[in-house]
Amino acid sequence: MAYVSAEHDHELEGPRCVFCELPALGDDARALILGRGDHCFVVLNAYPYASGHLMVVPFAHVDRLTDLDAPARAEMMELARMAQEVVSGAMSPHGFNLGMNQGAAAGAGIADHLHLHLVPRWSGDTNFMTSTGDVRVMPQSLEETYAALKPGFGA
Repeated sequence: MAYVSAEHDHELEGPRCVFCELPALGDDARALILGRGDHCFVVLNAYPYASGHLMVVPFAHVDRLTDLDAPARAEMMELARMAQEVVSGAMSPHGFNLGMNQGAAAGAGIADHLHLHLVPRWSGDTNFMTSTGDVRVMPQSLEETYAALKPGFGA
């Protein structure tokens, strides 16, 4: 939350985009960036549906998979595969949801910058809190999740 409301000392051309700004911070732990490739990065979701909910995000500011070049598409899937292995090893989920919401009409919270969600799931992990109280119960803080997953992505 502090990142969203904080003042930033650099200006971007055009509208601000959190997925463009996060890698430019120069502090991956503060930005919750777990790993970087040549074309994409892996970041914890600041508003997770479950502990370990992360995203693979291209550095390119595009809003559709069809606008992403082939090397970035390939790396996105390879980082998603790697992330699934890391989360499996660190958290032992029973399953995963992977997906992209392209466009506001499809439910994208950040519609202007493509991203792939990876959400670990456990049997019985859903409850009434989200549907009736618009509240999520998280058994682990983002900082604890970051510390558990970061070693799997290297230095």
